Amino acid sequence: MKRLTYLVMFLLLTLLLAACGDSFTSSSTTGPIDTATAHSQPAITPSMMAIGNFKEYPLPQNNSGLMRPAIDHAGRIWLGEMSRNYLAVFDPHTQKFQQITPPHGLFGIMGVEVAPDDTVWFAEQYANYIGHYFPTTGQFQTYPLPTLAVADPGNPGKTLTLPSAPNDLALDKHGNVWFTELNAGAVGRLDPRSGHIQHYPLSAKKSAQALNPYGVAIDPRGMVWFTESSTNHVGRLDPATGQISYFTTQGLAAPLMEIASDPRGIIWITSFSSGLLLSLNPNTGKFTPYYAPSSSGLYGLAIAPSGQVWVTIAAENVIARLDVVANRFIYYAIPTSASLPLGVVIGAHNTLWFTEAASNKVGMLQP
Repeated sequence: MKRLTYLVMFLLLTLLLAACGDSFTSSSTTGPIDTATAHSQPAITPSMMAIGNFKEYPLPQNNSGLMRPAIDHAGRIWLGEMSRNYLAVFDPHTQKFQQITPPHGLFGIMGVEVAPDDTVWFAEQYANYIGHYFPTTGQFQTYPLPTLAVADPGNPGKTLTLPSAPNDLALDKHGNVWFTELNAGAVGRLDPRSGHIQHYPLSAKKSAQALNPYGVAIDPRGMVWFTESSTNHVGRLDPATGQISYFTTQGLAAPLMEIASDPRGIIWITSFSSGLLLSLNPNTGKFTPYYAPSSSGLYGLAIAPSGQVWVTIAAENVIARLDVVANRFIYYAIPTSASLPLGVVIGAHNTLWFTEAASNKVGMLQP
């Protein structure tokens, strides 16, 4: 299954995203909410360099395939090593890594989240389950997802058997685990108390990777937000009713990736092309684009409790903060060149932790 690991990295780096079909409707959705955001010539948001305190910690082996990090209350950094088939944890106090092999893992750990009780949830994309790890006992609990039988686009009359492919995770205040299903074109909800999984299909017609639901986040009101990397839609799901509504980015043809809510309920989205960072005000439906001075895209996204917005810009090899008031990006250059920063998370005292996919390191920045 290592080949699939490299495929995901290649997908991220080259944007081999499935083409989007026609617009869709289903009984559980409302129509798209159109917003006036056409920008034929994007205005570049200025940037300035700043100096921060960096530390970098190499993993025990090369070719780790690092993705998104998460942080627990002790300050330990949890992450998946896709190329090594590990759930890993780094302890900044001892500066040591622990690498744990997940049950029936297939090199597919993508999203990782730490619960309030410091247990660790993760999405195993290729083994097709949601995993729950208990650090105090070293035990795992897994929740399998359905496999899909879909038409093979390359062989008419044939079918493909695919995993649902869980990608990103978010935990709500009730302890439910929400996740995106890349292949299934759905958002899922796992109730850990009962083990019940509910799927919310985003299209009435199942066709693998037509939509690519990617990132997921919970806003302060408990609404579930998600991106579709093959469309220009940002979706909102109301857990109380199952109603799904869409906000459409008019005039912007960019693959949408990570998504997060700030403390005021403003939604932020990164795009893996054109250096685009988007904000969405759900009350008005207005998108505001910020174009970093980069020909490549943004990936990692983290919101500080103060509302500061941080992103990773892989091609520029920087961790960047958007200063909304001054309308500029503040760049912090990573010491290791061409490190390919991907995921980022904020810890205590506004310290940022990030993964370096190309240099096989976990990085720390104190701005």
